[in-house]
Amino acid sequence: MFEEIKPHLAELRLRLSLSVASLLVAFVIAFTFHNVILRWITTPLNNALTEVGRIVNAQEKGKWHTSSIDNNKSSTITVAKPITPQESAVLKLENSLSQATKVADEKLAQLLKEATQAVHELGETLKGLQTNVDKNTFGGKITTHQVGGAFFVALKVSFFAAILGALPFILYQLWLFISPGLYENEKQMVYPFVIGGAFMFFTGVLFAYYIVTPFGFQFLITFGSFLYTPLINIEDYVGFFTKIMAGFGIAFELPVVAYTLGKIGIITDKSLKDFFKYAVVIIFILAALLTPPDVLTQMLMAAPLIILYGVSIIILKYVNPHVEDEEDDDDEKALLETKN
Repeated sequence: MFEEIKPHLAELRLRLSLSVASLLVAFVIAFTFHNVILRWITTPLNNALTEVGRIVNAQEKGKWHTSSIDNNKSSTITVAKPITPQESAVLKLENSLSQATKVADEKLAQLLKEATQAVHELGETLKGLQTNVDKNTFGGKITTHQVGGAFFVALKVSFFAAILGALPFILYQLWLFISPGLYENEKQMVYPFVIGGAFMFFTGVLFAYYIVTPFGFQFLITFGSFLYTPLINIEDYVGFFTKIMAGFGIAFELPVVAYTLGKIGIITDKSLKDFFKYAVVIIFILAALLTPPDVLTQMLMAAPLIILYGVSIIILKYVNPHVEDEEDDDDEKALLETKN
């Protein structure tokens, strides 16, 4: 018996060795470009911090204050942004120089005018710097709490990227191992599953990256941002980000799974229709488990899943439609005749 399975074990060892080798090569490549990958991962968070910073600064700059125009004139209420200490010092110096030019001779006045102009330009530069600071992250930062935190994050990110990069080759090795034992019709079922599964997984990842994370991160950071400064740990964020991406990628596999089960003959379009009310509850539970604890992100996952469930019903209507049994029809007719 061992002699019979020995060739299969040798084939399995070969396929596993090639898969591990491809994973190592992909890891080395990913680690070489880990800064680019990390920049791509943290872009939604940085954008959310910037957007929330604009909201917070806009709220803080819309404050009313009283400014005195003249000793002999009444005070007026105006809206102005807060003056920083640097800008206040520049204004005082500029006013002093302006007054000095009025009492100085012509040559000194010219020099003082040039100095006043230089101070004015310095003040504009300080305003620009202040605007850039306000525009960035209003004090919100991405931090690390460990000595080797950045290194371990780079390893983790590179490993996940290596899995995604080597996944097509690993699946190909798996296919080479199992394909000799499959019939021709079974082989035809594998191609749509692999190709469609990969396409839907990456579609879910892109949907989460470009649609869900901008809204979800902004909502979570905005909540309490007027009281607390967000200092986000990169280690926690990478795990959080990976969970969201993987969750949406797996969730978008629903039509592919429904197609495969329909091809096998396990489910029909009628069975999905009958299960719809229970499926909605399960979808919302999965959305709560796979997304951050806020209603907005859960809805952003649950709504596409419900739509994909409807798409699965349409797919099964063509792949494996429900057919009424003749025995059931005869039983229904007999029941109606008995009642009559």
